[in-house]
Amino acid sequence: MPPIPTTLAAQSVEIAIDRGGTFTDVFYKTTSDQGKVFKILSLNPSRYSDSIYEAIRQVYQRLTGKDVIGSTEWIRHVRVGTTAATNALLERKGQKFALVVTKGFKDLLKIGTQARPNIFQLDIPDAAVLYDSVIEVEERLVFPNHEQTKDSVVGYNSDQLVQSPSTGEFLAIDLPLNMARVASDLRNLPENVKGLAICLTHSYLYPNHEEQVEDVARQFSHLSQISRSSAVLPMKRMVQRAQSTCVDAYLTPVVKEYAHAFVSRLGGDVNVQFMQSDGGLASLKRFSGLRAILSGPAGGVVGYARTQWDATHPVIGFDMGGTSTDVSRYGGCLTHSYENMLDGIFLQIPQLEIDTVAAGGGSKLWIDHGMFKVGPASAGAFPGPTCYRNGGPLTVTDANLICGRIDPEYFPKIFGKNGDQPLDELGTRQKFKDLIEEHQASVGHLSVEQVAYGFLTIANETMRSKVLQITQTKGFDVKTHVLSCFGGAGAQHACGLAKGMGMGMVVIHKYASVLSAYGLALADLVHEDQEPCQKVLAAETYVSTIAPRLSQMGQNAFSKLDGPEHLKHVEYFLHLRYATAEGSVMISGNIDTDDHDTLEKKFLEDHEREYGFILNDREIVVDDIRVRAVLRQQVPDTSKSIYECVESRRGTTKTTTKANPAKYRTAYFEMENGEPKIVDTAVYVVGDLEVGDVIAGPALIIDPNSTLVVEFGCRAVITEEAVVFLIDHSGGPVAGVQAGTMDGPDPIQLAVMANRYMAIAEDMGRTLQKTSLSTNIKERLDFSCAIFDSEGGLVANAPHIPVHLGSMQEAVRYQLKHHQNHLKPGNVVMTNHPAAGGSHLPDITTITPVYEGERILFFVASRGHHADIGGISPGSMPPRSRYLHEEGAAFKSLPLVVDGVFQEEAVRNVLVNEPAQYEGSSGTRNLRDNMSDLKAQVAANNRGIQLLQSLIDECGSEMILRYMTFIQQTAADAVRTLIKSTLHKGQGSVLHASDFMDDGTEIRLKVTLSDDGNAVFDFCGTGEQVLGNTNAPPSVAYSAIIYCLRCMVHSDIPLNQGCLNPITVIIPDGCLLKPSEDAAVVGGNVMTSQRIVDTIFKAFGACAASQGDCNNLTFGGEGWGYYETIAGGAGAGPSWAGRSGVHVHMTNTRITDPEILEQRYPVILRSFSLRPGSGGSGRNRGGDGVIRHLEFRAPIQVSILSERRVHSPYGMKGGENGQKGRNLWKKYGKDIWWSLGGKNSLKVGLGDEVKIETPGGGGYGTA
Repeated sequence: MPPIPTTLAAQSVEIAIDRGGTFTDVFYKTTSDQGKVFKILSLNPSRYSDSIYEAIRQVYQRLTGKDVIGSTEWIRHVRVGTTAATNALLERKGQKFALVVTKGFKDLLKIGTQARPNIFQLDIPDAAVLYDSVIEVEERLVFPNHEQTKDSVVGYNSDQLVQSPSTGEFLAIDLPLNMARVASDLRNLPENVKGLAICLTHSYLYPNHEEQVEDVARQFSHLSQISRSSAVLPMKRMVQRAQSTCVDAYLTPVVKEYAHAFVSRLGGDVNVQFMQSDGGLASLKRFSGLRAILSGPAGGVVGYARTQWDATHPVIGFDMGGTSTDVSRYGGCLTHSYENMLDGIFLQIPQLEIDTVAAGGGSKLWIDHGMFKVGPASAGAFPGPTCYRNGGPLTVTDANLICGRIDPEYFPKIFGKNGDQPLDELGTRQKFKDLIEEHQASVGHLSVEQVAYGFLTIANETMRSKVLQITQTKGFDVKTHVLSCFGGAGAQHACGLAKGMGMGMVVIHKYASVLSAYGLALADLVHEDQEPCQKVLAAETYVSTIAPRLSQMGQNAFSKLDGPEHLKHVEYFLHLRYATAEGSVMISGNIDTDDHDTLEKKFLEDHEREYGFILNDREIVVDDIRVRAVLRQQVPDTSKSIYECVESRRGTTKTTTKANPAKYRTAYFEMENGEPKIVDTAVYVVGDLEVGDVIAGPALIIDPNSTLVVEFGCRAVITEEAVVFLIDHSGGPVAGVQAGTMDGPDPIQLAVMANRYMAIAEDMGRTLQKTSLSTNIKERLDFSCAIFDSEGGLVANAPHIPVHLGSMQEAVRYQLKHHQNHLKPGNVVMTNHPAAGGSHLPDITTITPVYEGERILFFVASRGHHADIGGISPGSMPPRSRYLHEEGAAFKSLPLVVDGVFQEEAVRNVLVNEPAQYEGSSGTRNLRDNMSDLKAQVAANNRGIQLLQSLIDECGSEMILRYMTFIQQTAADAVRTLIKSTLHKGQGSVLHASDFMDDGTEIRLKVTLSDDGNAVFDFCGTGEQVLGNTNAPPSVAYSAIIYCLRCMVHSDIPLNQGCLNPITVIIPDGCLLKPSEDAAVVGGNVMTSQRIVDTIFKAFGACAASQGDCNNLTFGGEGWGYYETIAGGAGAGPSWAGRSGVHVHMTNTRITDPEILEQRYPVILRSFSLRPGSGGSGRNRGGDGVIRHLEFRAPIQVSILSERRVHSPYGMKGGENGQKGRNLWKKYGKDIWWSLGGKNSLKVGLGDEVKIETPGGGGYGTA
């Protein structure tokens, strides 16, 4: 061994360090070697205070033998990826700062999108806000009109007009910036506030007001961090931009302080670079808190992209850690996402497209109603898994240990009281026995190994669905990809995961356990700039405006990179979408070679691949332009040697190696016939193997930092750079599929199939959102997708809109009865009529049968709210309708697709001509969006059919039908358990409640509970149907019941027909909840449904009333309409206060972002804030409602359809009622506000204002 040098040449060592939550990974190399790796604990306070400095010290020690770093001249660069920013965000340990926002929007981030994260959670968590105080600035920019020429502006003087420096659009200064007030407010900030986040309306287009605020703030020396939204990322969507700017203000001081601490400790002029979330490196000067988020996973993506992609092998990254798994894809270029969420906070910043699923080595294992569950809760670093000897819960790691996939002999002996014990296999086995004993009825017949293996199957299934989400839902075939496995736990699951997806190859790089650190060493130094554009992609515009701007931006970015010119280049990107649509595509371009036609072709190809369609009649809009200057890192291409070695050994099917196994041990594997069993398994040490060796499964290969599991049907090929698994898919059943018996389900397969059905419904929803054009579906997410059995019973409903939950199955059953045996494969029917299972007319349902041969196995259906389908008012939500025909087109069963042909003329007739035959009514005012959204619904159904057919091919129709029944039984059992527990609480066997609509109509409910877990919901005594539109068809009552039961179960049970199997529902004919066919119902879906829920929860004593309304606001004119529902206060409960400014119960749609609203429609949103004190007081307060104040910029029709304006939301157990809502109108130039009542429609003029004050939630308990 050569002696260790005592000195190092100048700039001879490159160091890459990735600091994770548990370990800090290190890769270093000198000019004379290819690199070495090691790991240290991220936290070890008894030995060192900072793991990054310690890592550099240990590199120095390994190279020189010296313990103390002297000069740092030997360091060429240090590259760092750190979780410091992510951890500070998750732990809320950032710097205190104030949010500076346009007057009227101080609560914007508390309201957010107004949607709640879990539709079945009554104790809704508050919105995640980071700021300590808010300053509202007197200033306002608006769009003066929609002509965008200075000479045609109405209502503003020329000196009020300003032009966007980036897009050329005209904006009007509706309210000048009050600089004196800004200075005063800044002066009065609390002393502990050290930073500012500035976000003003439309500043992405015109940043001048933000810049002026920043200039004033710079005069206050204690404000050390000032983040300006127009500089952080100038993109429209005020909510996301404001939240991102807050994150930047909150975290940048933390990461700067952290970075400066170890840099200054090193001393000297050390070149330190930091990994950003977009996969590029930045200097310390340009590093920010926002761009540091999720930088660790980014390093891993760069690592596998640079080592395993060779133009013929697209790669899926599979990074399985302790608490979660990150999945990503690389097909030749890094792909970025601009809409991300972390811990409830929207992040609008370029991030590598990485999806995370809560399934990792530390994910907890549990059984719920006979179904195996993995995660999302984690054991954490402490206590960790059971086998760590700290009293922790059972986890995925424990399951791998029991199945013999981890060998304690080769695992660090660092456990127990003295930190010198091996993994506790006996204690873990006993814990599994205890779990089996606890759930004797469902798993008592299974062995410990069978139960542990079952949990591994569920974990793989959870990760499988996430991988499919980033490939197949984007138009990529997962089977053509290589799976790149890295992270501590991934190599134990890689074979099983690849088998389940039909993939043929898994690559585990030699640095897989430290791939994020190795990726840092391979990453490029980058600088990005982005600007809004808002131009139509036309040939002349591209040549005269867009290309020159891109060129100039590229030159600026290029100049900000220090390095050799020949290693620098600039990448150009255009963010494109169809006009009036929101489905955007980011395409790359070359300004030297690409012309307008080339860019348009790229857009059309990418759009069709991702969204499934192209539109020949729409202009293409350039939303934003972006440049990315890159200082390319020169790295050797090692992928070629990996795949060449693999191909040379592909024909070798048996173990071929000179090395002897280090040992044999028992392990639990699924055999080639599909039957799992315990087998003797060879254990190899990777250091004993040579390049070209082949190891056939089952086997374990021990790497210094992980265990590689080679399953039956798989072979491991040893290459110089990686271990590669080859997966054999010939013959044998698919991994994890067990048929069970006719008497009962296999509990493992029960969970697998429940996940599969739900994943299909969710995938349908993603397809519908992607392929739709309307704001209602794409932005507000007002849709639902579901799977039904051959009799119309609900099998799986993705958690979209609660009011659709139980009602869609009534629509399917109607079509079955109506068509009987005349449905055909490839045919689609559409329906919206309340008598045919509809809810209200704007909700159009498309239904498609799924055949096997000549028999129907399933139905798939999609329901979407269409912004207009005709009737007496724009938006098809008339507040004063009395008969159904006044609310728009109505149809019980209309063939939408016949023999694969879309019936456009028939649809046009029913939507345009038929509603217009009634006096005062119109046909649809936006046929183009209707047609596009119906085609999107058909696409969603087709996606569901494809996935169901794949499931049938994989498992067989008889098995999936049997498990469909088992899953419904599981839901029924959970509801019966709820009913029995309610009886045992002493509430009695008969529960009573009633509540009232604002017109005085009573909803009366009697619930009779039985000892066998069944119940009768009797609505006798409910008032008669009304000559108004609050009538609700029975399907709405079914939806309300299934929603309430699911909420009260407090368990993640499957959502299907089984929930209603123990329930008998009695609704008398002719009452409010079962009206005649010609009765108006538009308000029943959005208002009466909420009152039914309030009545059910009142009967069960579950919680106080929420706002009990959707506050339906519509406005529009000739050829267009807009519809929104507005949040309010949630009711308090026994252990929680009600959330303020959130959608409750039967809806969960998003609100349109203020900037998009004002850009598209002639309206100014004057304020959108909470309504203080509107929630009922009590031991737990009810949530506050909101105030939404609009000013109209054109004469248009406005309608409001609302409730709880007469009867207050009730409090419970001594809690006070929430405040009633109010709807107000003020005419331009007048100071008097007029009450509109709960339901009204009026023609407003230019400058008229409407203010909606929504109800608060009831309080709970005596204060």
